[in-house]
Amino acid sequence: MRRPFVAGNWKMNLDLPAGRALVSELRARITGAPPIDIAVCPTSIYLFPMAKAIADSPIRLGAQNLWHEAHGAFTGEVSAAMVRETGCTYVILGHSERRHTIGPKGADGRVQGETDEMISKKTQAALRAELIPIVCVGETLAERDAGQTEAVLSRQIEGSLAGLDAASSARVVIAYEPVWAIGTGRNATPEQAQDAHRHIRGRLVERFGKAAAEAIRIQYGGSVKPDNALTLMKCPDVDGALVGGASLKAGDFYGILEACIRAKGLG
Repeated sequence: MRRPFVAGNWKMNLDLPAGRALVSELRARITGAPPIDIAVCPTSIYLFPMAKAIADSPIRLGAQNLWHEAHGAFTGEVSAAMVRETGCTYVILGHSERRHTIGPKGADGRVQGETDEMISKKTQAALRAELIPIVCVGETLAERDAGQTEAVLSRQIEGSLAGLDAASSARVVIAYEPVWAIGTGRNATPEQAQDAHRHIRGRLVERFGKAAAEAIRIQYGGSVKPDNALTLMKCPDVDGALVGGASLKAGDFYGILEACIRAKGLG
């Protein structure tokens, strides 16, 4: 069985005292060696202090982004090696907010955000730095309503993982994030989540072969909360969660961890 993985994406939230307090409470709640992988992903300027805050605990550290070049005149960016040096194990890449929210608007009013090609370069840079990339994919509401969900996911998987072989794919985590469910309070039903995850798994089989694809973990992200996590995590192709708002409260995040453990029959 794939080892479940739950990560908290703090986005641009929590100051340093609040982040330390949250991690302290999580550490108090998590006893022994949990049967799932756990990570918190704070804003980049807090990576070093959060690395110290989680030292000697089962919690791992993740960054929210990186730049694909190793060095150079890229003001405001952070390289994969720099991210690794902070103590990170993971890095989130291609989050929907970077694909669809952060960036200039074109003449048609649509945001010109990160492309699959950019995410592919970042994914390869992360792997070279021995980071585990959490590569995000997902459709907008308009794309779902137009019946384009599978086509969008196929395109994003193919483009974002371009250049990878079966061996390197084993070090990648995929996060399915329906854009219409992020921060809206509306989440995909377990059936919708499983259908999307099954499709992603099928594309991974075509791309890397069955053995490699079966080993890749696919998280669900999109308004995951303690009260819906259990049913979502019971889906056979859902291997954990990339949690946004609910990761900002230790009690809520721990509730999701517990739900994942129960859903997978691990405790």
